[in-house]
Amino acid sequence: MKYTRRGVVVPVVAVGVLAALLAGCSSGAESSGEATVSAPKSGKLTIALLQKQGDQQYFVDEATGAKDEAKKLGDVEVKVIDLGTDANKAISELDNVIAQKVDGIAIVVPDQKIGPQVIDAAKAAGIPLVASDDAISSGDGKPAPFVGFDGHGMGMEVGKKAAELYKAAGWTAADTRIIAGWKQDLKTCGDRVQGAAEAFKEGIGGGEAPKTIELGTDNSVGDALNKTGAALTDNHAVKHWVVWGCNDENETGIVTGLQNGKVAPDNIIGVGLGAYLTCKDWKAGQTTGNKAALYIGGPAVGSAAVRVLTENLRGQKPLPERTIAKTQIVDAKTWQSSGLVCT
Repeated sequence: MKYTRRGVVVPVVAVGVLAALLAGCSSGAESSGEATVSAPKSGKLTIALLQKQGDQQYFVDEATGAKDEAKKLGDVEVKVIDLGTDANKAISELDNVIAQKVDGIAIVVPDQKIGPQVIDAAKAAGIPLVASDDAISSGDGKPAPFVGFDGHGMGMEVGKKAAELYKAAGWTAADTRIIAGWKQDLKTCGDRVQGAAEAFKEGIGGGEAPKTIELGTDNSVGDALNKTGAALTDNHAVKHWVVWGCNDENETGIVTGLQNGKVAPDNIIGVGLGAYLTCKDWKAGQTTGNKAALYIGGPAVGSAAVRVLTENLRGQKPLPERTIAKTQIVDAKTWQSSGLVCT
């Protein structure tokens, strides 16, 4: 696949990197980001936060966290730009903020394949850049400094909880199906779903695992919901369902699709990833198939991205290779005490 930049068609290389605690943790791997502290900048700083799917609640929260951190640091402005799912728009908006001479860039790419272009453009302009949420690499495979979560580790937490609930329910593989929904060309999603499957199998103690139905989605609630209908039709004799996915959109969409198909909430074990949508049923006191979720704080990632960029720009610290935010499993009884704000 190719994307255009300034009217020139540039080939891109598909690469992926596993992101591996909120204070920043170096893996020892060479990074394509600047290894040294930037020449100190005084006065006001402007940081561009370019996000895919900026209307999703997680990314709204991430932007809020970035702006709140900027206020806390003082004399820092954050420009938030929604890229939707358009990789070409990501390149053009990147060009725009570079032309505006922003001081730093945090980007959540719509497609990891544009990583080399993104990294090269920022490097040529002398602007420090971090990749948030979805890791990107240069053409020779060197990762950009990363702020976000460990995708495989997050998935394992989801799978571990799903296995715990499955065993407690006393269900069997014969009358149960697992539905996993994710955007299948996004490596970050693949890492999460693979981690969930591995931890689930380990969590049930080596017994026979239910068969898995894999739903390819665009990571939205609507697409996951619509595709669940067909899966339910093809498996009408199945009594119990275990659900997970790349994000809360997939998991809640699938659970809603099952419930719309007359599957009782007691026959659904849905474990979300994000908690920002699963919490809505809990907040409303509804009986739901959304039994638990891994709370990933978007605000923490936005805050960390602005902080590490500012520290670099002020000449205080080099950009960490990896800054990984904390996660925790929550449910209807614990989500409020976790600090999760359910809007």
